[in-house]
Amino acid sequence: MAPATELRELDNPVLQREGFALMRELRPHLTDPIAFSEQLARQHMHGYRLLGAYMGARIVGLAGYRAMENLLYGRFVYVDDLVIDAGERQHGLGATLIAAVRNEAIRLGCQHLVLDTGLHMALAQRFYFRQGLLARGMHFVQALDATAGGTA
Repeated sequence: MAPATELRELDNPVLQREGFALMRELRPHLTDPIAFSEQLARQHMHGYRLLGAYMGARIVGLAGYRAMENLLYGRFVYVDDLVIDAGERQHGLGATLIAAVRNEAIRLGCQHLVLDTGLHMALAQRFYFRQGLLARGMHFVQALDATAGGTA
């Protein structure tokens, strides 16, 4: 059972910067809280929302997600980011955040909840299976060199 938590959208730069340190647990390449807020503002223009799980005044979990549509899934919600404070894991906070995002997807009339996780992240995969998410494919990525003007 999750400890008493309150879920709130981090919908302004001040709240977003409060979540920066926790997001770095998932995305350690992020180094600047101002740049983080600016990127979230750009992502927000494309539907990205950041949900925070609070224990008192402390943010202990984050779920970043966006509603999308494509030919494969129809309307769906994609979870970009899901992170729980290392000291608060195994208490149901991840399940609470996934349930909240799932409920939002249903409210928006979406047919699917979709996310990616690394092939090396066995514990995360087990968690997602327990939440009812099933592996349906592999995600392929190619880094592009924008300065090269084409493929390398």
